[in-house]
Amino acid sequence: MTQPFQLAACAEMLWKDQPVAWRAARLTEMGFGVGLWNWPEWDLTALEKTGANITIMNGYLEGRLADKDGADRLLASARDAAQIGKRLGADRLNLHGTGLGDGGIPIWQHDVTTGQMWLNAYDTLHRICDLAEDEGVVFTLENLNQLDHPGCPFGSTKDVLALVSSVNRPQLRINLDLYHTQIGEGDLIRWCEKCLPWVGEVQVADNPGRCEPGTGEIKYKAVARALSKMGYSGPVGLEAFAEGDEEDALEAFRAAFTL
Repeated sequence: MTQPFQLAACAEMLWKDQPVAWRAARLTEMGFGVGLWNWPEWDLTALEKTGANITIMNGYLEGRLADKDGADRLLASARDAAQIGKRLGADRLNLHGTGLGDGGIPIWQHDVTTGQMWLNAYDTLHRICDLAEDEGVVFTLENLNQLDHPGCPFGSTKDVLALVSSVNRPQLRINLDLYHTQIGEGDLIRWCEKCLPWVGEVQVADNPGRCEPGTGEIKYKAVARALSKMGYSGPVGLEAFAEGDEEDALEAFRAAFTL
């Protein structure tokens, strides 16, 4: 048996009664990298002391891609995030088409994405890449499904791939979240193949329920074999709740991505 991927897990979805630094330390002890969301509530000094490998964290707190005011606020917020990311040694800083509010509901909702919005988003992402080049960091753009995140512009896997591939700069990668792809499009392995040249991280959770592999309909062992066969050896992050015990969930995740 081999482990072809760098496995990580979102600390903010597990052991929710414990401080984030405790969760990061436990994931590190278990051999996992750490995914994180928003930093204002974290004890940054305690996180630094864990020595955790933070594979991904939120790359902004406000703003959006597709209009000037939103883009300006996104750039300012992303610059702040880059400083926190460098302090913690985060590998990637994650973006969405717009900021998310309570329950993941997009703050700026649009059912129709206009041509001008596409042009604006393309320009904003080039500005993000310029910032990333200056700061020595990498950003990712994540796909989101429309059931959990209604009206999120540029949320589909197709739209994220179109934007990232058209910008086509090493400072911007895809955070390919297969839980969202399953709900939005399905056909996971073919989407992995299409996105592969631009993937910075793959994130997983089973569906329905958004828990660990083996709790829903997705055959993650088959997905893991396909990813390995196509030459992907990067991070795979569990962005999921535990159906029961957290450590059991993490071991189920590890087993699904061990070949």
